[in-house]
Amino acid sequence: MTLFDLSQNSIWLNFLLFSLFAVGVWYAGSKLSLYVDLIADRTGIGQAFAGALLLGGATSLPELATTISASASGAAELAGNNLLGGVAMQIAVLAGMDVICLRNRPLTFFSPKSALILQGIFLILMLSLVSMILVSGEVITLAGIGLWPVMLAVIYGFGLWSFHRYEGDPRWEPAGELEQPPESSRDLKDVHQAEYQSVSTRGIILWFSLAACGVLFCGYLVARTGEVLAEQTGLGQSLIGATLVALATSLPEVSTTWSAIRFGAYSMAVANILGTNVLEVVLFLPADIAYRDGSIIEAMDPAASFLAALGIVLTSIYLWGILERRDRTILGMGYDSALILLFYLGGMGLYYTLSL
Repeated sequence: MTLFDLSQNSIWLNFLLFSLFAVGVWYAGSKLSLYVDLIADRTGIGQAFAGALLLGGATSLPELATTISASASGAAELAGNNLLGGVAMQIAVLAGMDVICLRNRPLTFFSPKSALILQGIFLILMLSLVSMILVSGEVITLAGIGLWPVMLAVIYGFGLWSFHRYEGDPRWEPAGELEQPPESSRDLKDVHQAEYQSVSTRGIILWFSLAACGVLFCGYLVARTGEVLAEQTGLGQSLIGATLVALATSLPEVSTTWSAIRFGAYSMAVANILGTNVLEVVLFLPADIAYRDGSIIEAMDPAASFLAALGIVLTSIYLWGILERRDRTILGMGYDSALILLFYLGGMGLYYTLSL
């Protein structure tokens, strides 16, 4: 058995390693949301911005490591489809949290932040650009790096500035009932935070950094194991990049979102997913830098634009849920979440037929 040449292991041993690394990701990720919530409260930067920048950045570390590794090895489709497939999967994760955590109360009902809508709109903008880019191809390349990925990174920087400015001075606020769910998650949050009252803000930041390193280490290994399993099972790069590897690298977002919802940081939980998804689109730049056989955009199948379009559809449905804030459920989840899961499963089934 070796961690360096996983292809020499049996498929069952790799499944076991995949599971063990996934447990490590879950544990470290569940701590991240608590530390970020403490940092947001103590510094006053706001839950939505903290979720997008700190949680989104920390939980994207495995995607960054996996993307660079896959791109450097020439697996352009695996790298690109991992990023775009992860966007759609993580919106589906938010929908699934309605059933797992809140039960009969939609998560969108407890996320009355206009800053979240701004983040969602920005994500739709980024995914729309990627969809156009994949169809049109790269226009200009310099030293093997394309113009489009650089442009996406610049737009992301502008978006972060806009998120911070807007949350500090929102132009409008949602109206309506703002009650907490029956489980009284705020009480649970107070219990968690009480454990760290004697810890300084610098100490919290240190614990956050250590948890982020744990997410990076375990997240990279779980994603690397997923890549090897893709080869051992005989499934293609496109499908595996959009499903198994995307699921593996989405585990930090799953654990942090679950933890944040449990102790009542609903806006931070949503901002974590939206912020991570925006950052995933930007990871096309390091992927392009690591891919040395030309432009990664040119190496990808234009059919990958279907994944970008699916992400747009799912994000739009979720923003609809935040705007409408209907306190109605079906099968224990909000109508918006049920639609998202339906479209996600149908969309991935259709993508499977496209990738054959």
